[in-house]
Amino acid sequence: MKDLVRQKLSIHVEIMDLLNKQIEKEAHSSSAYLAMASWCDHNGLSYSAKFFYEQSSEEREHMLKIFRFINNNGGTAYSPEVNNIEHDFNSLQEIFEVALDQEITITKSIHNIVYKCRKVQDLNTENFLQWFVNEQTEEEQTMRKALELFDLMGTEGLALKFIDERIPQIREY
Repeated sequence: MKDLVRQKLSIHVEIMDLLNKQIEKEAHSSSAYLAMASWCDHNGLSYSAKFFYEQSSEEREHMLKIFRFINNNGGTAYSPEVNNIEHDFNSLQEIFEVALDQEITITKSIHNIVYKCRKVQDLNTENFLQWFVNEQTEEEQTMRKALELFDLMGTEGLALKFIDERIPQIREY
C-alpha cells in the first residue's frame, strides 16, 4: 500500500527525497546562524547578532516552506536532526565568510534539485523552487556586501564597531 501511495503523489518521489534533504540543510543553516548570533552577542556586536538571529529565523521559514510543500503535495516531510554546529569563531569576518560559504552550498543544492525536476518533468516543484533560486541570489549578495565592509574598513578596533553598525543596512543597497 505504501508504494501505491507514493506512486499517486503530485510530487515526484526522487524530488520529494531531495526536498527532505534540503529541509535538513535549511535546518542546519538556521542552527548555524543561531550559533553565529550567540557569538556576536557574546562579543558585543549587537547589530550583527540581530542580523544573524533574523537569518536563523529566515532559514527556519525556508525549511517550513519546503516541509509544507511536500505535505501539501501528498508526500511526507521529515523533521530533521541537526548536529555539527560550529560555535567557536575567531572574528566577525570569519563568521561572514562561513555564512557566504553556507549560502553558496544551499544555492548549489537548490539548483541541483531544479535540474532534477527538469529531468523528471516535475514542473510543479520546479515552479515552487523558483522562489528559492531568487532568494539565494539575494542571500549570497547580502553576505558578499558584508564582506566588502571588511575589505574597505579593516577588522580592528573602531572599524569593527563601524562595520557592526552598518550590518542592518547591507540588505538595503
